[in-house]
Amino acid sequence: MASPSGAGKPPAVLLLRPVDQPFAVALRERYRVLDLLSSGQPLPAFLAAAAAAPDPPRAAVVMGGGSIRADAALFDAVPSLRCVVSTAAGVDHIDLAECARRGVVVANSGTVYSGDVADHAVGMVIDVMRRVSAAERYVRRGLWPVQGDYPLGSKVSGKRVGIIGLGNIGSLIAKRLEAFGCVISYNSRNPKRSLPYTYYADVRALAADSDVLVVSCALNSETRHIVGGEVLDALGEGGVVVNVGRGANVDEAALVRALREGRIAGAGLDVFEGEPKVSPELREMENVVLTPHVAVWTAESRSDLRDHTVANLDAFFSGDPLLTPEGLVEGGTLVDGDGCAKGSVLLGDSGGELGTEEVEGGAEHAEVGAAA
Repeated sequence: MASPSGAGKPPAVLLLRPVDQPFAVALRERYRVLDLLSSGQPLPAFLAAAAAAPDPPRAAVVMGGGSIRADAALFDAVPSLRCVVSTAAGVDHIDLAECARRGVVVANSGTVYSGDVADHAVGMVIDVMRRVSAAERYVRRGLWPVQGDYPLGSKVSGKRVGIIGLGNIGSLIAKRLEAFGCVISYNSRNPKRSLPYTYYADVRALAADSDVLVVSCALNSETRHIVGGEVLDALGEGGVVVNVGRGANVDEAALVRALREGRIAGAGLDVFEGEPKVSPELREMENVVLTPHVAVWTAESRSDLRDHTVANLDAFFSGDPLLTPEGLVEGGTLVDGDGCAKGSVLLGDSGGELGTEEVEGGAEHAEVGAAA
């Protein structure tokens, strides 16, 4: 297959994250792939060798939620990088200010995961409120014939649902829960005038008017621990929290205390502050549903992500606009736009420091577009 750059020699791409075989094949068909995992080298040595190559890589693929960030340390190590394309919708792992300073353009995964995350969030709401997973364990443990009927859950239909972050994912969650007759309200940076839902500028007020609080915002300085003790107290003893945004959106210690003391009724968590480590107390609670940051992943979304990633790379190296730009550098200022400057590409997911090797995403609250 011809190089997307139009030259005979394909551009080099750093592969700094594990990918499945179809993803790897798709990249290698179009690019000269330098794979950290197969090199066996420590990350600093690997990057130094790549940067010293006669044709240094102008693109990189990284995995989020771990230790590799798109920040000054990475750009210092590989100065040829000029564009960051995240394989997540959220960009909390990308230093946008540093990208703007260096003339590095940014794109994300767009809406590839949005429907899957929304489905997962709604599934968690149903699971926690109807106690599906807990009831399933009750049957498997042989307790039904011994202890009798399982305790009643709570209906989902007609419940008041507050959504923190009404971006792509949050909007899809709202639409799905509307079908259950739920009353939707939300918090985000700005009200959505075109939508019929009630807007709350204050998260505590949103929680006080909700039976279920769904977190689907990005992680930044404003949204870290946006759900803490005061918000949980406002939600109240019958309330349920579901988090499909970023783990640190919720103060996990405060959540554990609220659950332990019966100040809220339950929780569904796909993301965690210290993932993949999860609080032992959370793991032992019957009124908590836990999943290992899988809301974004289905067979279909993984295939779509591969195609979307390759398409973004092809567009960039061809000098065309990126499919899903996070911002365009103009005079050192990061602004929204569909254009793309010529340069290099980095693909990422979330969190970490440059070192060794892992939002909603969807992240309307932070105006960044989506987890898991």
